[in-house]
Amino acid sequence: MAIKIGTRQLDVPRVVFGTATLGNLFVDLPEEVKLEISRQWFETGETVVVDTAGKYGAGLALEVIGNNLRALNADPEKVIISNKLGWKRVPLTTDEPTFEPGAWVGLKNDAVQSISYGGILECWKQGDELLGDGYSSQFLSVHDPDEYLAAATSEDDRTSRMDDILDAYRALGELRDQGKCQAIGVGSKDWKAIAAIDEKVKLDWVMLANSLTIYRHPQALLDFVESLNSRNIPIFNSAVFHAGYMVGGKSFDYRELDLSNEEDQKIAGYRDRFFALCEKHAVKPAQACVEFALSPPGVVSIALSSSKPQRVTSNVELANTKLPEAFWTDAKEAGLIAKDYPFLG
Repeated sequence: MAIKIGTRQLDVPRVVFGTATLGNLFVDLPEEVKLEISRQWFETGETVVVDTAGKYGAGLALEVIGNNLRALNADPEKVIISNKLGWKRVPLTTDEPTFEPGAWVGLKNDAVQSISYGGILECWKQGDELLGDGYSSQFLSVHDPDEYLAAATSEDDRTSRMDDILDAYRALGELRDQGKCQAIGVGSKDWKAIAAIDEKVKLDWVMLANSLTIYRHPQALLDFVESLNSRNIPIFNSAVFHAGYMVGGKSFDYRELDLSNEEDQKIAGYRDRFFALCEKHAVKPAQACVEFALSPPGVVSIALSSSKPQRVTSNVELANTKLPEAFWTDAKEAGLIAKDYPFLG
């Protein structure tokens, strides 16, 4: 799809490649496997868009991306690197990293949060240094501003934290104006945090995470998506499997369900009914999740990642699969998606 994002007109691929596994999220992959994952990116189309962050392995993912691109002699004009800023690499002084304990394995560095005017500039500079010669981040954003706001201990603290975020975006806006990046955006699990930032910042793109999914699609969010689309702000959708739960994983939104809890029982019951409908129509749950996530007007791409090279191509195939209308009609009748959802069925 040919669209303008920031200062660049480009054909946006249907799949953006996530890179958390290159930063050793839950598993320390051999270097040759990481290289093969990157090699497969270039088997899928002309332009490759890579989504990464200084938080991913305390900068390890950025290092791996740069090393892999150089090893593959990748044309910088064919690669767009989107770097989410707000975490800075620091020396590791404890037995394991202090950020997100248990999530990242085999790291030699730690990371600390740094959201401010100067902090974001430090993160941007460090990020491009970690990428190394020949490659730089063209799309920039503040990483998980919703989590930064949620950590507030009082209303005054929340106001101060929002000021930090806006100062960070002031720095990003200056980088864009100076031609040091091509576009600035925001990614967040809480879409309401995106909406609050959107009121005050000229955004070039938005990434939703864990919020616009087959399981979760409130009307207020759909109205916000419509507003973004009406202003030609493209939307990237991510984390649409709810941390793998909707395709058979154990964790929902990065936590294990407690089936003695009524809300968690509803989630488990939803998945049982969803799997049954998929089996009835001979549909893979991942196909349904991805098609739904791409269905609202304005959603241009979906971010998908894998720790297995062979799944890179199959992920792209997911984004180009169309299910029978009967599946979506049955999904509405079963209460799996909103009965008045206008874009499917």
